[in-house]
Amino acid sequence: MLTKLTLTIDQSVVEQAKEYAQKKNRSVSRIVEEYLKNIAFANEPDASLSSLKSPITDSISGMFRDDGNAYEDMLDEALRERFL
Repeated sequence: MLTKLTLTIDQSVVEQAKEYAQKKNRSVSRIVEEYLKNIAFANEPDASLSSLKSPITDSISGMFRDDGNAYEDMLDEALRERFL
């Protein structure tokens, strides 16, 4: 459901927002809505991980274990085994 919202914003900001919206082929309302959604999303716990959740990631979650070695060390060891 869409709800109307009235904002009081400096005129120059409104003009810039309208120009930006026109260049992006979007409405100012849509841009503000997306911005507010992003703010709300960023404040959620584990927000960066929630976008990665899918059946595929759930199915492979826990498949590999971290042995505590640094990536660079593992790469160095693998290259030595392969080429030396």
